[in-house]
Amino acid sequence: MFELKYIIFFFVLFIGVPIAVIFAKRFVWIEKSFWFLLLFFTASTEDINFFSMETYRGTSRGFEIGLVDITAIILFFVIYSRKDKFPIKMPPASYIYFTYFTFSLISIINSDVYIYSFFELWKMVRMYFYFFVVYNLIRSFEDIEEFIKYMLIIVAYITLMVLKQKYLEGMFQVKGPFPHQNSLVMYMIVYGSIFLSYALNAKKAKLYVWITAFGAASVDIISTLSRGGMAVFSISIFLIFLLSYKTKFTAKKLGVTVLFFVCATGILYKASDTIMERIQTAPEESLNVRVVLAEAAQNMANDKVFGVGLNNFGLKINPPYNYGEHIVRKDDDEKGGIVETVYLLVAAETGWANLLVFISFLMFFYIKNIRNYIALGKGKYKKYKYIPMAFIGCLTSMYLQSTMEWVLKQTNNFYQMMFIFAVILVVSRLIEEGKKNEKSK
Repeated sequence: MFELKYIIFFFVLFIGVPIAVIFAKRFVWIEKSFWFLLLFFTASTEDINFFSMETYRGTSRGFEIGLVDITAIILFFVIYSRKDKFPIKMPPASYIYFTYFTFSLISIINSDVYIYSFFELWKMVRMYFYFFVVYNLIRSFEDIEEFIKYMLIIVAYITLMVLKQKYLEGMFQVKGPFPHQNSLVMYMIVYGSIFLSYALNAKKAKLYVWITAFGAASVDIISTLSRGGMAVFSISIFLIFLLSYKTKFTAKKLGVTVLFFVCATGILYKASDTIMERIQTAPEESLNVRVVLAEAAQNMANDKVFGVGLNNFGLKINPPYNYGEHIVRKDDDEKGGIVETVYLLVAAETGWANLLVFISFLMFFYIKNIRNYIALGKGKYKKYKYIPMAFIGCLTSMYLQSTMEWVLKQTNNFYQMMFIFAVILVVSRLIEEGKKNEKSK
């Protein structure tokens, strides 16, 4: 029998989407509402899962279609309707992503459960479509700042949920609306970095708003009690302060720095008992598990040129496969987890060559962002230098955190990463357009 959720989904897709496109094209405030939802639904992922296999311990467990995808479809048709004025373009670096996708597709020849691999491939298609839409949607620096304002609302929503979980539900390690506390950490590192960079460097920033937002993001991260998360967030904060002072020393920056140290001391003192408890009670076997899973991942990558099959790690870490035979198990029914680093996970499932492609994809945007930072050092767009400054901090933290956790493959964080990558390309495009306009004048 056709489930009600599927009836609702197809009604929304074939009736709701066309109506939404018509109204979004006619009313600016409706279109901007979809802009907000395009970002909001990356935090609160409501979706329908086709052929769901929730018991499988993999990075994808079904053919998901979420509200964020529906919103992206609506905005795609809005963009398409304006293609004569604003031509639709393929984002730079798409070829690297397609290469990564191709190697992932080829890895299926070694999959033992093909549908697991197609779950992850479908996710990769969704991520690229989202990336494509964001790149073609944003037309100016003012558009980017509008999305940054939406982030304030999203952080407020997440923080309220975190406080509810921590103080009303007594949750030891909060996770907000995300599947795991590590997802919350990475997500909030991005927004916290943007808020701090904006507060320090944007002349029109209302300090009490942006410092409060940064504080909320920081409290959320601390509330997860993630030792690695707090460490990499500290690196992002340090880089943003360093780059901000390098750009220009001001009394405002000095005041924010003093306020930061005072508030950070207070928050850490208040949370010190819980943090120390987390450190002291952290199980010793946690490190051992990471090590043995890393060994298993290397066994898989070394055994097959194209890996053991996309999204098949959760299957092949267990008997009858021998990749994890060195792992001590409590009983024959105990199932192994996923290796705690996204880099070895990519190598294990799709091969060492694809790991190089994946790293090339990540570094393309990191280097592109640094070039944006240098290019915005002068000229009329200098006031937007805080954008690449924030991304230098948060990308550094994201890439470092990914050496400890595979969270970057979580749907929420994957969307957020692709959003950042799209904005980096938009900033680069706007810089080039500005140079061309100056030459024409």
